[in-house]
Amino acid sequence: MTTTAAVAAPPRVPEAIHRRRWAILTVLVFSLLVVVLDNSILNVAMKTIATPAPVGLGATQSQLEWAINSYTLVFVGLLFTAGLLGDRLGRKKVLLFGMVVFGLGSLLCSMASSPGELIAFRATMGFGGAFVLPATLAIIMNVFEREEHPKAIGIWSGAVGLAIAIGPIAGGLLLAHFWWGSVFLVNVPIVVAALIGMVVLVPDSRDPRPGKLDPLGVLLSMVGLVALIYGIIKGGQDADFGATESWVPMLAGVLVLVAFVFYQRRARNPVLTISWFRNKHFSASVVAIGLAFFALMGVTFFGVFYIQSVRGYSPLQAGLLLLPLAVAQLIFSPRARLVVDRFGVKATVALGMALIAVAFVGFLALGRHTGIWVLEVVAFVQGAGMALVMPPASVTIMASLPREKAGSGSAVNNTFRQVGGSLGVAVLGALLSTTYRSGVQDHLGTVPPALRGAAGESIEGTLGIAEKLGPSAAGVVEPAKSAFIDAMHTTSLAAAAAAALGLVVALLFLPGKSASYGGAMAPKDGPAPADAQPSPAPGDTTGVQAE
Repeated sequence: MTTTAAVAAPPRVPEAIHRRRWAILTVLVFSLLVVVLDNSILNVAMKTIATPAPVGLGATQSQLEWAINSYTLVFVGLLFTAGLLGDRLGRKKVLLFGMVVFGLGSLLCSMASSPGELIAFRATMGFGGAFVLPATLAIIMNVFEREEHPKAIGIWSGAVGLAIAIGPIAGGLLLAHFWWGSVFLVNVPIVVAALIGMVVLVPDSRDPRPGKLDPLGVLLSMVGLVALIYGIIKGGQDADFGATESWVPMLAGVLVLVAFVFYQRRARNPVLTISWFRNKHFSASVVAIGLAFFALMGVTFFGVFYIQSVRGYSPLQAGLLLLPLAVAQLIFSPRARLVVDRFGVKATVALGMALIAVAFVGFLALGRHTGIWVLEVVAFVQGAGMALVMPPASVTIMASLPREKAGSGSAVNNTFRQVGGSLGVAVLGALLSTTYRSGVQDHLGTVPPALRGAAGESIEGTLGIAEKLGPSAAGVVEPAKSAFIDAMHTTSLAAAAAAALGLVVALLFLPGKSASYGGAMAPKDGPAPADAQPSPAPGDTTGVQAE
């Protein structure tokens, strides 16, 4: 299939919307930034929140973990349902609703007076965030002409990487001048500004023929995802995926999701069209995104400990040292389409995965006293790799589906990304913890037996106990740092293996150079079921409302 037909087709986006498309994208990027930025900002504030009142909330380690995990559970569990509702009710309406809830949750978090309140309000933020993320990408697909999708999605992907990287910087600056609640309160004015821009600029769009809602399918998808992510989180927390609290919910989640798939194959109005996954380009892109975020969240997890605990940099300095990761994504994400134009999606995503794998191998060069510039180079290579994976894979996913299903397609994209990221933190975190414990346990002889368990859990635990005990435990500090370096090297090799697997998937299943980027990768339609509705023609603007 060539691009001639696409070029000749009349514009499918109304002229009034087309003229303001870049202003709309700017508003969407701001809404995306505030949602993605929040989690990375919170990581920096954990130590302060753990401090007793009035400085913090006196939260325990478990409560701190659930302040993060309550958001993740609700967010991932609702992502797919939120995308589906956007297609049905209108993506602008869903986006506005999500931003209002997210802003309200942020305000409540800033005023939380106990760890329990913070956990509950974080769940509220996750509820709102789930409605924001899929809607942004779905709206992009409906306000840009097809030939501009790669550039727009490149900017969208770059914003995700920027938010992940600049979170620690923003958090460090806020905590240096304000109280811990400022890391949440800062979201409110951004949300208000974004809401005004959305009301004025963003058009509404929806699936003109959504069919009847399938409540059982929605329920199965939510229960399955929540149970799976809960099990993953518990396994990562305890560094033990064999524990009952971990494998039982994971198994239950997998079984419910399998039941969901079988049910959707027979449902008259399915929540998720399972036949989408028969398109190898769609499925391979989804897997590539999941593996890329598995690796990215893993490096973010152990990279911060290396910078702060081993090398002694402050949280703000740690954020600045990871900035090359964001800079590379900002530079290369909008330009990934140029690489695709020259070499094709397959080669571009494979190159990106190769760079990610090389970056993780590069962690083997990092030691106790290695020049910090080595980390900067590794972070830049990692960011460049992510920039070559995310936009082409996202464009391929969205181009493989009918335009009116943009919300559901975006939700699939984001769900696999979040599941991949959660797995990365849990699996790589568990590997890091297990390897570290094995390396440090023979050096804890000077630590009282009652404290050895806590001292061996993590490098933060070891250094905290050593500081509390004073000179009598000073001899454990150097072995602890060496044990962490060894554990980091082992973990980075596992992450490199995941990236290498993504490279193989890209080479085997993604479209080659001859495929039309963003336009001709959708599967040819077979005979439609008796109850199916026809999709709009390429020039049809049904479902996009000019406002």
